[in-house]
Amino acid sequence: MLRRALRLGLGPGLLGRGLGAHREGSTLDWHGKVSEIKKKIQSVLPGGAWSPLCDTSHLPPEHSDVVIVGGGVLGLSVAYWLKRLEKRQGAIRVLVVERDHTYSQASTVLSVGGIRQQFSLPENIQLSLFSVEFLRNINEYLAVVDDPPLDLQFNPSGYLFLASEEGATIMENNVKVQRQEGAKVCLMSPEQLRKKFPWMNTEGVALASYGLENEGWFDPWCLLQGLRRKVQSMGVLFCHGEVTRFVSSSNHMETAIGEKVTLKRIHEVHVKVDHSQEYQPVECAIVVNAAGAWSGRIAELAGIGKGPSGTLQGTKLPVEPRKRYVYLWHCPQGPGLEAPLVADPSGAYFRREGLGNNYLGGCSPAEEEEPDPGNLEVDHDFFQEKVWPHLAQRVPAFETLKVRRAWAGYYDYNTFDQNGVVGPHPLVVNMYFATGFSGHGLQQAPAVGRAVAEMMLEGHFQTINLSPFLFSRFYLGEKAQEHCII
Repeated sequence: MLRRALRLGLGPGLLGRGLGAHREGSTLDWHGKVSEIKKKIQSVLPGGAWSPLCDTSHLPPEHSDVVIVGGGVLGLSVAYWLKRLEKRQGAIRVLVVERDHTYSQASTVLSVGGIRQQFSLPENIQLSLFSVEFLRNINEYLAVVDDPPLDLQFNPSGYLFLASEEGATIMENNVKVQRQEGAKVCLMSPEQLRKKFPWMNTEGVALASYGLENEGWFDPWCLLQGLRRKVQSMGVLFCHGEVTRFVSSSNHMETAIGEKVTLKRIHEVHVKVDHSQEYQPVECAIVVNAAGAWSGRIAELAGIGKGPSGTLQGTKLPVEPRKRYVYLWHCPQGPGLEAPLVADPSGAYFRREGLGNNYLGGCSPAEEEEPDPGNLEVDHDFFQEKVWPHLAQRVPAFETLKVRRAWAGYYDYNTFDQNGVVGPHPLVVNMYFATGFSGHGLQQAPAVGRAVAEMMLEGHFQTINLSPFLFSRFYLGEKAQEHCII
C-alpha cells in the first residue's frame, strides 16, 4: 500500500488548495499583528509618527508562503513559475535564500553553458526541448519593462557524441528515443565525420550522433541575472543568508496494512543572516530544496534520512558535491567556427569559446579519482595526464595547445542514478526538491521550475510527467538511469 502510494505521488497541491503559512491549523495574520505592535510602540513614544527602532532591512520577512533554499537558476526558475502560474497576482509570497550572493561558487556560472537533447531518458529529452524553446525566446518570458533585452549569446553549433564499437548499439538506441521525442539528431559514420570535420581523427570511432537543431551553448550568467531581475519585478523577495534549522511538527500514522509512518510538516525556517550572528525565523507553508550540491545537507536539517536503515524514514537524499575542472586553452590551428561541442568516448569534451581560437573543456574523473570537494582549487596535472592526451588523439592540432586558465565548479551529483530529484518528499510533506541533476541542471532549469510549480499548485505534473524523478524511487530502488552524462 505504501509503495503504491509513493509511486502515485500526492493529491491536490498544497498552494493550489489555498494553504497559507500556518501552525497548528490557524493562519497567521501577520499584517494585523504588525499593525497592533506599531500602535503599541507609538503609544509609548513621545509624539510624531511611528518609525522603526532599528534597521531590519537586511533580515528576511517573518512570513512567506514559499521559502526557496538556493538562488541559482533552478531555485529562481521555481520562483518564476510560481509567480507566473499563480491564480491572482500577489497571491503567493515567495522568499529566495542564497548564501553566496556573489555567486562566485555557484554551479550555474562555473559551468560550460551547454544545452542538448541527446539523452537516453525521454523525460530528460522533453525537459531540454522545452528549455531550449524558453532560451531561444528568452525575452518573451523574462522581459522587464524599461530594462534592456537579454542576449544569451546562444550558439546553436550542436553536440557531437562519439561512440566506440562497444557503445555504438547504445547510441543507436538513444538516438531512436531522441527522435521519437522530437529531437533532430542524425547518426554519422566515421567517413561522414571525416568529410564534415576534417580536423578530426576518427580512430576508435564506430559511430557518432550529431544534434542538428536546438543544441549548443549559451551564457549562464546572463540567464541567472535575467531570471533574478524578472522574479524581483514579480515581487519575489531575496535574502543573503544560510538556512540553519527547520522547525516542524510530526503526525504518526499507520497504513491499511499496519505500516507505521511519521509525517512531518515544516512550519518555520531559521535563516542566519549574511556576515552576522543573527538569525530570523520565517514562518512558511512550503520549502523548496534547490540548494544544488549542498541540498543533501538541507535535507538532513529537515530530518530526511534520519531513521532506521532500509525504511522510507531512513532514506537519504543521495546528492553530494562533486568537483569538476574546466580548462580554457588556445590553439591557432584548432577546429573552426563549425565545430560543435564534442564528447569523446574517453569522457573528454571540448567546445569553442568565442572567435579567437580558444576552447574550453574537461573530463569527469573516474569514481576512484574523485577530487576533494572541500575547495575549488584546480588540479593542472589532471589536464596533462587525463584530458590532454585524449584531446590530442582526437584532434591532432591540439598537440600544441596552450592552457590559459582553469577553474573548478560543483556538480550536484546524484549518486543513485545521476538524475534530477523533482517534487515533494513523501514524509516531510511540504518540502519539495529541484536538485541532483548531476551536471545538466542549468540547461533543464526552465522546464524543471515549471514542473515543481505545477506540482505545488495542482498536486501533479501537468506538462511533462516527471514521476520517475520523485524522491520515492530511492526507497523503492527504482533507478531512472541516465546514460548520457558528460
